[in-house]
Amino acid sequence: MNIINSSFAEELALELLKIDAVVLRPNEPFVWASGWNSPIYCDNRLTLTYPELRKKIANSIASHIIETHPEVDVITGTATAGIPHTAWVSDILDKPMAYVRSKAKSYGMGNQIEGGVKKGQSTVIIEDLVSTGGSVMSVVDVLEFVGANVDEVISIFTYGFDVSNNAFKERELPFYTLTNFDILINVAQKHGFVDADEVQLLNSWRKDPDTWPKK
Repeated sequence: MNIINSSFAEELALELLKIDAVVLRPNEPFVWASGWNSPIYCDNRLTLTYPELRKKIANSIASHIIETHPEVDVITGTATAGIPHTAWVSDILDKPMAYVRSKAKSYGMGNQIEGGVKKGQSTVIIEDLVSTGGSVMSVVDVLEFVGANVDEVISIFTYGFDVSNNAFKERELPFYTLTNFDILINVAQKHGFVDADEVQLLNSWRKDPDTWPKK
């Protein structure tokens, strides 16, 4: 996992906290669909409400792609939260866009990939949030199945779990993010969103999210 721009990573982390796209509740944890207790909840869809912020996100991702893969054929988003950001980035880059559904449609042409990525074409995947990495890896699998070449994955935010980092390493797939858990927690403490004791709780969760809090 690599941070695209460290300065923007801190700026974005603060903005996500301010608009409640990331909410920290170490003492009143959320319960995820997986059943995990979590002191943090991330909903980057809220960035869509703020034109200036979403433009900064799109421009940062686009600038990175120009530096790393300027000749990429298609920009691919994950359904559904990655789609709008992918649309803005592909527009900036004047590149074709596609997105991948979690499963093929049960009607019409039965497509799972919309917009189209052809065999032999290169693509970059844009995801709003990477947690365990399972969802984005399923998108990688779909694209590779049709013969596309996935150059890298870019996310807005990631928790930085070992399981996801190891998955990218095993696939030898570059993974970049605009900001991450460590940066966000440091920014949150600096600006008074959490205190030192709450930071300790947050860090303990990140180490063992599936068993936190241990009884």
